[in-house]
Amino acid sequence: MSTLPQQVKIVEVGPRDGLQNEKESVSAAVKIELVDRLSRAGFANIEAASFVSPKWVPQMATSTEVMAGITRRAGAIYSALTPNMQGFDAALAARADEVVIFGSASEAFSQKNINCSIAESIARFESVAKAAKEHGLRLRGSISCAFGCPYQGEVSLDAVADVVGRMRELGCDEIDIADTIGVSTARKTQAVMLRAAQEFHLDRISGHFHDTYGQALANIYASLEVGVSIFHSSVSGLGGCPYAKGATGNVATEDVLYLMQGLGIETGIDLDMVVDAGQFISQHLGRKGSSRAGNAIAAKRAG
Repeated sequence: MSTLPQQVKIVEVGPRDGLQNEKESVSAAVKIELVDRLSRAGFANIEAASFVSPKWVPQMATSTEVMAGITRRAGAIYSALTPNMQGFDAALAARADEVVIFGSASEAFSQKNINCSIAESIARFESVAKAAKEHGLRLRGSISCAFGCPYQGEVSLDAVADVVGRMRELGCDEIDIADTIGVSTARKTQAVMLRAAQEFHLDRISGHFHDTYGQALANIYASLEVGVSIFHSSVSGLGGCPYAKGATGNVATEDVLYLMQGLGIETGIDLDMVVDAGQFISQHLGRKGSSRAGNAIAAKRAG
């Protein structure tokens, strides 16, 4: 039996990746309350904002207000998505601790999503990466469609490795390998992670899984088996990708924490407080959350 990591880092992406796809506007006050609840629960890293054009992602128009209003927990990292220098400048002014740049392992997705090739998309981030380093900010790279693409289908291991290498050359401190449309299964997940690890430090590679086919937890366990120890999740299973047809929510944070708890893996996060945060945002959105563990714990509490 393989040895699993004793400790993992969970990056909470609900306030950004989770809420960006909501059609009904969520107020800055609600977002601030959500981030504060997650901070109190013990997350070391929260993706709190996105400095993109409000024309493309209206839900993120309040990012400056949110970053100004949150109560920051000492030592925690508050991240912001920055697609260009304008976004970087806004993130810097908002006192983001980490900026996130993004590319795709799929040429077809890159063209559909941002109208340029993978190579062009990475080149566009050179100035952002340089500025992040100059200002002492952490730089995270996110690679979408690393396990499959809604437009081209299969994505090769070499294609993933190529983008990981490009992100490494930009100076990324951490690189996310994302299953944007949730099509991966355990063996494939391990193959992709091990190939990525040939290009970048395994302990700084993270898994970002969507639960479209119900495989997210299995893929997380498969990643643990090969030594991955950073995972992204979204409270109450919020989110999807507005540019990826068929993508459903991110894996729910409550479900990931329940898994880690059962495996005896330390996260430093209070599951009950995350369940409360999930109930809070779900009630605000007027629907039941999609976390099975969260809903089960809430039902048990209610008797």
